[in-house]
Amino acid sequence: MSTPDAGKPVSGQSALANWIVTIIVNVVLPFATYVLLTRVFGAGEVTALLVSGAWPVLEIAYTVARHRVVDEFSVFVLIGIVIGIVTALFSDDARAVFLKDSLATGLIGVVMLVTLVVGRPLTFYLGRRFATDGSAVQRQWWNGLWRHPQFRRVQRTIGLMWGVTLLGEAAIRALLTLTLGTEPMVLVNNVVPLLVIAGLVTVTVAIGRRAQAAAARQGHDTAPPPAEADPGRGVRGTPGPR
Repeated sequence: MSTPDAGKPVSGQSALANWIVTIIVNVVLPFATYVLLTRVFGAGEVTALLVSGAWPVLEIAYTVARHRVVDEFSVFVLIGIVIGIVTALFSDDARAVFLKDSLATGLIGVVMLVTLVVGRPLTFYLGRRFATDGSAVQRQWWNGLWRHPQFRRVQRTIGLMWGVTLLGEAAIRALLTLTLGTEPMVLVNNVVPLLVIAGLVTVTVAIGRRAQAAAARQGHDTAPPPAEADPGRGVRGTPGPR
């Protein structure tokens, strides 16, 4: 989800360590909590989702207390959990469960498309988690890349690709839910989303590498710009107007 990284500042922090902590807190722990509560303790789906949402909430609270900013990745995870809670209310049978998952994916796709015309694409913020180590200096560098027309164009292309693909995949999976039986849908529901995400990530990386090579050939200056002070912004590392 990135373009040229020439001129990327060194912060002294480990991007790998930052990502390991992020994935553990926002993905591994919520999933493990959900599975433990539903399969071991027999808790309801809504209850399990509510409890599992505590982990990204703690992540947000930590970043706000330490950096006085909000971590967008944790917010994105929370949105997914909230969507799961809302749609879980309609999960009275197996078919409803499959439709719930399709609805959740479709809503995420809609959100991605809406952010193309309202502010910056959601993939811009997700891409910043992949492209930086989370430090202030690297977040400012990534935010500064937005001033390049090519970078904005690539980010919007990626956002459009993710939004349309997720929305289309959700619609197709919902249609299959209404036509196939429960047993084949168990396989479809678990395999297809993983294949789609893997494909999106692969294409995104390829687009980013091509854009990086094109910018290098054109000699674009991608050094980080001066930091902008904007106390009105409450989202992590996004100084200045959207």
